[in-house]
Amino acid sequence: MSIASTISEKKTTPKALCNMQNQSDRLSNLPSHIVDGILSWLSIRDAVRTSILSSNWRYKWASLPNLIFDKDCCPFNDQAIAKSKLINIIDQVLVLHTGIIQKFKLSHKDLQAVADIDRWILYVSRSPVEDLVLEIWKGQRYKMPSSLYSCKHLLHLELFNCLLNPPPVFKGFPNLRSLDLQHITMTEDTFKNLIAWCPSLERLTLMNFEGFFNLKINAPNLQFFDIGGDFEDVTFENTNMLSIISIGLYINVETEFNGRQNHPSNMLNFFACLPHIQRLEVQSYFLKYLAHGNVPSRLPVPCLDLYYLSIRINYYDIKENKTAFCLFKSSPNLSELEMLARYEEESIANTGTTFWEEKLQAECVFHQLRVVRIIDICATKPELDFVKFLLANSPVLEKLTVKPNNADGGLELLKELVRYKRASVQAEVIYMDT
Repeated sequence: MSIASTISEKKTTPKALCNMQNQSDRLSNLPSHIVDGILSWLSIRDAVRTSILSSNWRYKWASLPNLIFDKDCCPFNDQAIAKSKLINIIDQVLVLHTGIIQKFKLSHKDLQAVADIDRWILYVSRSPVEDLVLEIWKGQRYKMPSSLYSCKHLLHLELFNCLLNPPPVFKGFPNLRSLDLQHITMTEDTFKNLIAWCPSLERLTLMNFEGFFNLKINAPNLQFFDIGGDFEDVTFENTNMLSIISIGLYINVETEFNGRQNHPSNMLNFFACLPHIQRLEVQSYFLKYLAHGNVPSRLPVPCLDLYYLSIRINYYDIKENKTAFCLFKSSPNLSELEMLARYEEESIANTGTTFWEEKLQAECVFHQLRVVRIIDICATKPELDFVKFLLANSPVLEKLTVKPNNADGGLELLKELVRYKRASVQAEVIYMDT
């Protein structure tokens, strides 16, 4: 090595060390809010790793308010190893954690209903936790410990594959705004009281539940309700703020309702406490539920705020068609409509239904309707009669999209559609291939 290169090395080495020291100092002396921001974007696994950056960062992660244990914190392919590692990671993090916990999320594909969860929930309940998410992806229902019901600061609660059995002293979550329950087991009284004892509740999601079949929703501040499952009845009380509903009944209720046609209308009961409904999605067999009883020609109080409506319908079922027609006539400001076909072998035998053909000359129904999607049709007469009815009674329609459930006869269907009379001169008919 030459003398010149040796001198150059001696000159640059201290400078490089100085630069490294300055960079380290800048990292160590970052403002707390910036450090917290950096850590908040990292998984709990990577946040703990920042301990090696400098002595000042060694325990920064320990005061994180949001603890999220998911696939990113334990990326092991072997199920047994992943389960063991996950338990150890959570235990170590909670032991070393020094700050309050505002959010606690536990969701991992290898997580089962283990006894360790009881102590984790107990630990979290001693903090003013506001956001709690527990998703048990495998095994039997996990029975929530009594410590959960003492979390009075909760704003959001999300549970998956859990069993709820609150202690007698439980009187609700006074601050809870969002509740998401999926694959849940509880009694009817527990559900009714849980909703009624959460006076601040604004959003409710309920999917695939067991233990009760009659839903009573008493929630003065509820604005959003998404439900799908097997149930017999749903009743709204004190729900004047409710504006968005997506509701799906997963079982065919026809056999249950046969022979009970003098029963009071489910349509009247359902809409009685929904004066400000804006978006409504009627999924699976729920239109059949609404069709039960004496369907009125229109609701006594119109749905003046309803602008979006999605209906899963059996075009061969006269009662369902009548119920849909009642909804149309009761929604004068409807601007967007989606109709999805549903088929049942028992009804398809009745191919001679002329319901929509008879309504073709009805007084204009859709005064504000601009966008329509008709999905999964087979181009049978009842379905085409409905398209005719819709085009003839929508004077401001802008776009009608038709998507069949198969591509057979697509060209003939398109030719048929473009021949139909339209009340709107600007209506565009769009055919979509499957």
